[in-house]
Amino acid sequence: MNPAMNPAAPHHLPSFITEPGGTDHLMVVAAITLVGAVLGIGLLFLRLHTLPERMAHKTHKIQFEIVAVLGLLALFTHVHAFWVAGLLLALIDLPDIPGMFGRMAGSLEKMANIAPGRGGDAASDAETAVPGPDGTMPVAGAGIEEKNHA
Repeated sequence: MNPAMNPAAPHHLPSFITEPGGTDHLMVVAAITLVGAVLGIGLLFLRLHTLPERMAHKTHKIQFEIVAVLGLLALFTHVHAFWVAGLLLALIDLPDIPGMFGRMAGSLEKMANIAPGRGGDAASDAETAVPGPDGTMPVAGAGIEEKNHA
């Protein structure tokens, strides 16, 4: 017995309707699109998330490590204030305070005729210095001065 087809049924089924036991091609395409979209959005999110760190690294900022730590804190805690703080630090040029003080110390050592990098040693030598026979304290760098004038 061949059942008669309903007259309201279409004679040709659309391509996205599969026969029983067949492969659903539309579902395969949708699954691949979904996986691609999730990976693409995830990569975009991570790229945006590391923006402050990349900015600080490109310009060789002193505060690069602080910006990197703030980025990691923002990633793991989901506190966006850390990311904003890292972005602001990446955009701001902080002065090189240790370098400035190092240059000042080097200039003062040169003015006092102390060997470069020996300024702290000369200060500790002055603290432990023994008064000479005439009761005066020896002057730091006096030996260097005498050699220069001789």
